[in-house]
Amino acid sequence: MTENSAAARPWRLCFRWGLLVVCGRMITFLEGKLEEALPTQIIVNVGGVGYQVLIPLSSFDRLPAPGAAIRILTQLVIREDEHLLIGFFSRAERDLYRLLVHHVTGVGPKLALAILSGMSVDHFKAAVVASDTAAISKISGVGKKTAERVVLELKDKLGVAAEWEASSAVHAPSPEETAVHDAVLALITLGYKQVDAHKAVKRVVESQGPNAESETLVRHALQILTR
Repeated sequence: MTENSAAARPWRLCFRWGLLVVCGRMITFLEGKLEEALPTQIIVNVGGVGYQVLIPLSSFDRLPAPGAAIRILTQLVIREDEHLLIGFFSRAERDLYRLLVHHVTGVGPKLALAILSGMSVDHFKAAVVASDTAAISKISGVGKKTAERVVLELKDKLGVAAEWEASSAVHAPSPEETAVHDAVLALITLGYKQVDAHKAVKRVVESQGPNAESETLVRHALQILTR
């Protein structure tokens, strides 16, 4: 199996199990009742089963009261000795978490959570675009060398920072441009190179029209990339 086909698998092999949506080896979200909430973890009751979910502080601030209904995006981390569920209240948080864990050397699940807890997604993006390693290094557990590696690998190797800068509010992109940037970033998160992602999305825009939503662009671009 090629690297590209493996990267695309979570988008294709999805099925519903109760109130869980499982894609390949990934649980993409939980929907149920909030049983317990701590600053770094919550317990979600899904059909009588309690799921422990690790969360960043940014998600803790947005939790409802215990006993209330909750829907939270998740990322399943599988290790030899344990399975961890990481939870997020926004796609932007989860996308950033995946970029850090999958594409930055030395950043694991716990450190990625620390980064999300120490800086908002928008501030982190701005710091990477500006190569502000000093701001990133102030996050607990990061340090100067890790901050430099984060900027180097996200900005220079992946080209993610260029997409963040192009899609920022400062540049006031149109809805069509935003959809393209979001689709390219989603493909980079899945492991595709920036240049390949751009080419595939451009082909989809040509066939689907300029008003296609980002989800549509990603779905058809994956079909092109996995041929």
